[in-house]
Amino acid sequence: MDNHPVVYVLSDSVGETAELVIKAGLSQFSVEYEKAKINRIPYVEDQKTIDEALQLAAECNGIIGFTLVDPKLRSYLNEKSEEMGIEAIDIMGPMMDAMERVFENKPQLKPGLIHQLDEDYFKRIEAIEFAVKYDDGKDARGILRADVILIGVSRTSKTPLSQYLAMQRIKVANVPIVPEVDPPDELFQVDPQKCFGLSIHAEKLNEVRKERLKALGLGDQASYANIKRIREELNYFDKVVRRIGCDVIDVSNKAVEETANSILSKIRNNSNITNL
Repeated sequence: MDNHPVVYVLSDSVGETAELVIKAGLSQFSVEYEKAKINRIPYVEDQKTIDEALQLAAECNGIIGFTLVDPKLRSYLNEKSEEMGIEAIDIMGPMMDAMERVFENKPQLKPGLIHQLDEDYFKRIEAIEFAVKYDDGKDARGILRADVILIGVSRTSKTPLSQYLAMQRIKVANVPIVPEVDPPDELFQVDPQKCFGLSIHAEKLNEVRKERLKALGLGDQASYANIKRIREELNYFDKVVRRIGCDVIDVSNKAVEETANSILSKIRNNSNITNL
């Protein structure tokens, strides 16, 4: 090699994996690492692209590192590089072959799957962070940014439902409804199809709140668990959701998963929800 090593990175996806491995190897040769030129050739789909890359590598005494999941393209590149005396490193092939033997299963042979998985993971994390940030009406600006807005009185499972939907990569803001506090203006500015009211029977909510007070070591006589107060809250909730014009789901006897599935089934055909 001359003083300016050239490495061609070939991939049937973006080539990021191959480039990272090449750089890791180069880092063990400090002088070469500083001078090396890496040329990435992504989305390789045919033999012609491979031939062009081999010719470029031959002209500059370069080497090739590649990640190709198509066995035919891998085989072609290995054979041609050997014929031309070019160093070509099959970064993914031997590992896939070994896994196939150990797992006794065929690989999917679909380029770029790792990036699809990564994208899915980061969308999920982003949605979880969103749900935490805009939980319980902390910041009304989240309503305008959310995919789904949950509306309900206290103890209608708004927070656990927000987290469950976030695991489906859906950004959720939830808004508590209290008679003494006007709902945020943003609730009436968004598409009503994004909003879901969570209703509950007064008696059921009374039981839930009493249990909550007991868990906190408090008596169950507080106004929070007073049936008259609860009915006032629910009546106010009804007025708010009617004004918004959104769907209402009765969560009285539903698990969080059931309510989430009801919401998911409604929003899958909604063009305003882009994450699904």
